[in-house]
Amino acid sequence: MRHIISILMQNEAGALARVAALFSSRGYNIESLSVAPTHDLAVSRLTLVTTGSDEVIEQISKQVLKLVDVVDTADMTITDHIERELLLLKVKVVEKDEAAVAALIKKAGARVLDDSPETYTLELTGANRHMDEFIGKITTCSEILAVVRSGAMAISRGKKVLSKRV
Repeated sequence: MRHIISILMQNEAGALARVAALFSSRGYNIESLSVAPTHDLAVSRLTLVTTGSDEVIEQISKQVLKLVDVVDTADMTITDHIERELLLLKVKVVEKDEAAVAALIKKAGARVLDDSPETYTLELTGANRHMDEFIGKITTCSEILAVVRSGAMAISRGKKVLSKRV
C-alpha cells in the first residue's frame, strides 16, 4: 500500500540523511521526498512517499520518532487528508495540435508559464493520479521535453496538525 509520511524534524545538518537511512536500511524505497522549513525556521517538514504494509510502515514510523532530530510524525494516508503535487512540464507543440493542447490545458486546470514558439511550459497541481493522467493525455498531442514533479505533499483535514512536542 502507498503511504504518505509527514515528519517534523529539527532543521539541522544530517537529519534528512538519518531519516532516509532508516527507510533504506529496511529495504524500503522512497518514491518521493520533499523537505522545506515550516513557519518555525528551526523545524522542517519532510514528506515522503513509500509503499509497504500498514504494520511495517507503523513500525518504521515509530523508529523514526526515536531519532534525535525528529519532532513528530504521521502517516497521512490513514487519516482524512488533502494531497497535492506540483508538476512542471515542458512540451513541444506543432501548430496543427495547438488547439488540442490548449483544450487539454484548460480542462485540466493547468497554467501556461511560458508559451515560446513551439514549446509550452506548464504548471499543474493536484493528486498524484491527476498528474499521471495529464501526462498520459498530453502525449497524444505534443512531445514531452522535460518533466519536473515535486512529489506528494499532504496535510490533515480539520484541526489535527503535526506540531512540536513541548
